[in-house]
Amino acid sequence: MPELPEVETVMRGLAALAEGRTILRAEARRPDLRWPLPDRFAERLAGRRILGFRRRGKYILTRLSGGESLLIHLGMSGRMVAKPAGVALAPREGPQGRFSDMRGNTGALHEHVVLLLDDGTRIGFVDPRRFGCLDLVPTDAEESHPLLAGLGPEPLSDGFTPAALSAALAGKRTPIKAALLDQSVVAGLGNIYVCEALYRAGISPRRSAHTVAGARAGRLVPAIRAVLAEAIGAGGSSLRDYVRADGEIGRFQETFAVYGREGEPCPACPGPPCPGVRRIVQAGRSTFFCPRRQR
Repeated sequence: MPELPEVETVMRGLAALAEGRTILRAEARRPDLRWPLPDRFAERLAGRRILGFRRRGKYILTRLSGGESLLIHLGMSGRMVAKPAGVALAPREGPQGRFSDMRGNTGALHEHVVLLLDDGTRIGFVDPRRFGCLDLVPTDAEESHPLLAGLGPEPLSDGFTPAALSAALAGKRTPIKAALLDQSVVAGLGNIYVCEALYRAGISPRRSAHTVAGARAGRLVPAIRAVLAEAIGAGGSSLRDYVRADGEIGRFQETFAVYGREGEPCPACPGPPCPGVRRIVQAGRSTFFCPRRQR
C-alpha cells in the first residue's frame, strides 16, 4: 500500500497539473470502489474549480470551489494517471490495459473515474483491486471525516516531537514496529519506512513500545523525518503497483538499508562483518532489521 512519501508525491504531481483548473466533465464508470461513491458524484464534481491540495496521512484532499473536498485514498493498487493538455495517451499494453485517446472513450483497464479539466488535462483513477476509495466531504469538516478523525500527528509537522512520541507510546506493550504502524500514534507511516527509520535510529523492531522514550525517541523522530524526506525527494518507492501521477516510478527502493535485503550486510554495521539483515514476521507483516545495530 502506498505510504506517506508515495501519496505526497502523487499529490504534488496532481497539484502541478490541476491546481487552479476547472473540472469540465467527470465520469464515474462504476457506482463503487471499496465503498459506494457519493450520490451524484460526477454531477457534483463537474464545473468545480480546483483550489488546492493537501495530504493527511495516506489520504489526498482536493479542495474544490463550492465548499467540498474530494478525498482520495489509493488503497493497495490505486494510482492517479494524469496526462497534461496536448500529451497524447499512447497505446500500450500491460497490467493496466490499453489507453486510446484524450477523451476518455476507452481509457485504461480498471480506470473507474475520469476527470477532464478545462485546459485538456485528463486525470484517471485506476484501481484493479478496488481497495481505494473516493468521497466528497465538506472542506470545513475534513478532519471529522471517519477516515481522518482518528489519525495521529503528521510526522513532518512541528507537532511530531520526541516528547509527543514518548507520550503516545506510554503504556504500550506492543512492539515498537506495530506501534508505529498504528495510524493513531503517527499518521502516514507504513511497513517500508518504519523498518528503515528503526534501522537508522538503532532501535530493534521487537522492543516494547513503552521503552522507546527519552533518548530513543530523540533518535527515532529525526530518523523518521529524514527517511520520509529522502523518500519524497526520490519520488517514493516503486515495488509493485505504485507509480507517480506522470507514470514514472519512484526510486527510493534503490537506497533501502534493510527493507527487502534479508541476508545481505547492512550498510553501516560497525566492527566485524555484519551478521546480515534478518527478516521476521510481526502481525503478518515482514520486518527487516540488523540484529547487531538495532537494540
